Amino acid sequence: MDQRTPDSEIAPQISHSILPNNQTLAEFLRHDNKVKVAGVDCDGILRGKIMSVEKFLSTAEKGFGMSSAIFGWDMHDELYAYETNVTSLQSGYADFTAFPDLKTFRRVPWEDNIPFFLLRFVSNDKPVHADGRSMLRNISQRLESKGWQGLAGVELEFMNFQTPSQDGYESSASHKNLGAFLASNSPSSLRQLTSGMFGYSVLRPTANKDYFYNIFDTSRQFRCDIEGWHTESGPGVFEAALAMNQVAEIADRVSLFKLLTKSVGIEHNATPCFMAKPIHGLPGNSGHIHISLCTADGQNLFARESEDTGAAWSDIAHLSDIGRFFLAGILNALPDIMPLFAPTINSYKRLVENYWAPINISWGLEDRLASIRLIAPPVSSAKATRFEIRIPGADLHPHYALASIVAAGLHGIEQKLDILVPPNSARQDTPTPLPNTLEHAVQRFRSPASIARKLFSDEFVDFFSTTRDHELKLWREAVTDWEFKRYIETV
Repeated sequence: MDQRTPDSEIAPQISHSILPNNQTLAEFLRHDNKVKVAGVDCDGILRGKIMSVEKFLSTAEKGFGMSSAIFGWDMHDELYAYETNVTSLQSGYADFTAFPDLKTFRRVPWEDNIPFFLLRFVSNDKPVHADGRSMLRNISQRLESKGWQGLAGVELEFMNFQTPSQDGYESSASHKNLGAFLASNSPSSLRQLTSGMFGYSVLRPTANKDYFYNIFDTSRQFRCDIEGWHTESGPGVFEAALAMNQVAEIADRVSLFKLLTKSVGIEHNATPCFMAKPIHGLPGNSGHIHISLCTADGQNLFARESEDTGAAWSDIAHLSDIGRFFLAGILNALPDIMPLFAPTINSYKRLVENYWAPINISWGLEDRLASIRLIAPPVSSAKATRFEIRIPGADLHPHYALASIVAAGLHGIEQKLDILVPPNSARQDTPTPLPNTLEHAVQRFRSPASIARKLFSDEFVDFFSTTRDHELKLWREAVTDWEFKRYIETV
């Protein structure tokens, strides 16, 4: 591949602060013989490889080739059924240039502390428009140009199953493989780590305490710090609140936390499941995002210095003008950016009534039934003022989801948008429903008038819409267990 020298916006900074005592990268890695690198594809999945230290050092600054196929196939490596504008069969799935992001350095505790770096992807000296890490970096730079930064925390719920063998639960552990088991068994054959509903239990973790505490301890070693860790309501469900950080960093940590839990699970014969709705009749797995803006020195931009007694609603009496514009921007964009919050067929099985999941365009102060929960005085301290976006499930693409929140909020600030939707506490009408299927969501997302096209490039909107078309095609062609059981004898 022709690896032209990229401009300063693309090239990494080799003398980054992750290198102690002004060491060079070579000195830093002098005791290692290999490095692990990975980028994030359009399904939020890490795709990477092992490189020799020599190869890594020789290409860290100018970048190295990596197949564009990782943006040309789905989560099961099936090529998209429709042509995309990122890569194609006609182009021969030519290499992108991958640049290691040195500030993402960490060592992988469960793989003998191998050095690890995340990647960004470049094509023709421009960031690949499907690369969520580059997208989120660009939005973070827009914040920085204003002297601001975005801070976020993410809460991930996930159900945990006992990992069966290919032939069943009693076979040799060396053959354990969930995919092989499901090829010859129904999903209902899977067993959760624990049974029953027991959120915030101080007892249940002891049933799998090595696994439970290993995740917490390894998260700190892997720089994915958890600030809250508990059981959630549902059989074998855990919830991790990842500690607040800058938006680009927390998005990385969500992807890395999923890798961590799945890797630790292998050692404990457990399979963590981040599907939005794994089991019919039970609550789903959420991926709530807490978001705020602050100045470079940490002053919360959503906090109001004094109560606004003339506010349209008491819910926003302690919310700043910037915070109100930000909220208006998100509310305005919600129905058009749903695929970035809920990217799979299964996502919408969670977004149904009576399961603590939002189904409409709604918000409110400390309202956990709304799509956007405002956390502000008098319930919390002013410095903790923030929004909780409650639509995403645990199956979210963290970079796309966070990029869409910040971009929509910035659009609201720049356009000085008004909040046109009253809080739930003041509603007298029926809230506008959100798209309730992936098909409906993609139609809104890709339409010529979609707000998504104001927040992102047309190239990205068209690309991601095409990938979801592929997902919908596979779903329409699938014959489900429900159909088979319902119709086998009766039609």
